[in-house]
Amino acid sequence: MISPTSSSRSFARAAALASALLLLVGCAPDPSPSPTPTPAFASEEEAFAAAEVTYREFNDVSNARRAGDADASPADYLIGDALEADQEASEYLLEAGLRLTGEAEVVSFRGVEAVINDGRPSVTAIVCLDSSATRVVDADGKDATPPGRHTMVALTAHMIIVGATFRIQEEHEEGTEQC
Repeated sequence: MISPTSSSRSFARAAALASALLLLVGCAPDPSPSPTPTPAFASEEEAFAAAEVTYREFNDVSNARRAGDADASPADYLIGDALEADQEASEYLLEAGLRLTGEAEVVSFRGVEAVINDGRPSVTAIVCLDSSATRVVDADGKDATPPGRHTMVALTAHMIIVGATFRIQEEHEEGTEQC
């Protein structure tokens, strides 16, 4: 006859063995193959279109910030060098007692290069921006816009996917001849 003590030990051993087996099964490699990551975009045109939507949204939010909307955050569309440049420009204007007013308009967005089959899709585009309706205003509300500034500017924008949307990583002025 089995004593209650040996019965308890047998039960404990069986439970420990069952737990160990469950842990081993849970840690076993999955025999099914890993899914192949699908590209974020089916074509360059699709990537260019998505990047253009993001850039135009960024411009709209930038216009809202210039109009005084405290909730408008162009920084939400920026990353890396572009974010740093935006922060530096904002600090400079604040320290100099200047602010920007008016709206800039995206006249054109022309895709130059799209990388769609990489781990991080990216787009490079030439953006033509009309800033003729914008002004630099001093603390007294006087126009401090530099005389002779170009109001039509071409920018090279490099954008990368962060999460599921594009973010502007870098922007460089190209002059006016691209527009």
